Formats: sequence, C-alpha cells, structure tokens
Amino acid sequence: MEMPLDFVENAPTVEPVIEYISSEDLTALADPDSQIQGLLEGLNSKDWVTVCESLNETRRLALYHSTLLLPILEPVMVVLVKAMKNPRSALCKTSIMAAADIFVAYRDKLLEDNLSGGFDTMVLQLLLKASQDKRFVCEEADKSLSSMVQSLTPLPLLHNLQKYAKHFNPKVRAKAAVSISNCVSRMNFGDLQEFGLVSLVQVAANLLNDRLPEAREAARSITMSVYKSFTENEEDQKQESWQNFCESNLPALHGQSIIKITTTN
Repeated sequence: MEMPLDFVENAPTVEPVIEYISSEDLTALADPDSQIQGLLEGLNSKDWVTVCESLNETRRLALYHSTLLLPILEPVMVVLVKAMKNPRSALCKTSIMAAADIFVAYRDKLLEDNLSGGFDTMVLQLLLKASQDKRFVCEEADKSLSSMVQSLTPLPLLHNLQKYAKHFNPKVRAKAAVSISNCVSRMNFGDLQEFGLVSLVQVAANLLNDRLPEAREAARSITMSVYKSFTENEEDQKQESWQNFCESNLPALHGQSIIKITTTN
C-alpha cells in the first residue's frame, strides 16, 4: 500500500543521535595526515553532524597526533568557541569535551603568545557555559575547567585567571573563583610569593563578600591555602604573624574577615 505523497513530505525527520565519547575511549587515527587536510573545512561545515564528527577527530588528533594539529590549533580553537556558543546541545557539549582534551594535550603551550589569545577566549566561554542553567552542559564545562587546572602549570595559569574574579557576571566570578582556588591549592609557598601573597588575599577578601555561595566558599579555600603555606615554616606565633600580615595589607574589615576564617577552621 502506497503512502499519500503529502504524508511522506510531512513525515517527521529523525534527529541524528550523537555519541559522546569519553577521552579514554578515543583511539588514534589510521591516517592522520589525510584526516587533518579536511579538518578545518569539516569544523566550519554548515551541517552540525559533520561539525560534531570533526570535533571528535580534533580530539583524537590532539591526544594522539598533537604535533600534527599544532600548526592549525589557533583556528581550531576559534571554531571550538563558535561551537560552544551554538544553541544545539550536541555541538556545545562535544566542543567542551574537545577543549578538555586540548588542555591535556598541549598544557603550557596554550599560554605561549601565538596561542594565548585563542586560549583566553576558550576559557571565558567555558566559564560562561559552566554558569548557565542547562545542567549537562554546565557539568561538562566544570569538568573541562578542572582538566585545565590539572594540566597547566598553576602559577602562569593563575595570572591568566585572576581577571575573571572581577567579571561583571556573578556566576562567572564564582566559577572563576573555583578554578583560582584549585590553582592555589597546587602551588607551593615560592609560587604564591612569586604571584603575590597580598594580591591573593585581596582576591579572597573581595570574593568573601560575593553574592554566590560558590564564590564565598572558594574564597575561604584560597584563604586557607595561603594561610597554611604562609605559616608552614613558622614555629611560634603563627597566628600573630598572619594577623600582622593581614592587618598590614588589607582594609580593616577585610583583614578581620580573612583572619576570622583562619581562627575558626
């Protein structure tokens, strides 16, 4: 029995199912030299399924053929950010997963002059995605930011992140505060001194008064990391030395707030 023509024409289209592949399950490409030739074209395709497939190819190139991908990494990151902004969830999530793999593969190379611009844009977009209400996108962005903190050297990364602690969006500030806190927890006293102990406690003091609990909790964590490192080699009068430091470098109310955290923990 033949279906009426108007039924066929109006039949609902079936959305392609996109598989989200974990990094552990990605494999090397059989012919990476050939695959990379059409990568940018695939990433810029008007067909979103093709873009998703190309994003997964990007992930495999980053993890297994990083030297091959490096010369075109900057334009690749530009496309990643564009995909993160796409309202289609599959594109957004796959691009966020690709960002995490790029952090793992390239580490501190991303902070070099030729890549730092693309890296900054990617970080800001991840902070924005981690701040939105769509849960599975938010969770994936959180994981990608965590991967970034674990993959890059904390001191130069902290220099990069500190500006976001003053972002106008309170949700972005909160997510940045978490990444800053995680960075600080990985640093030794020498690194903290090189960054600037005063700068760090000022960041923490400002975040203590932030609107969101996530930012305030991160501020407390930053404070405790700095305090423990600051007093680690102090045998006597630890609290007195810390109190003098805070009172000398912070406005009175801020100083009292920071000191209170270390006396109640």
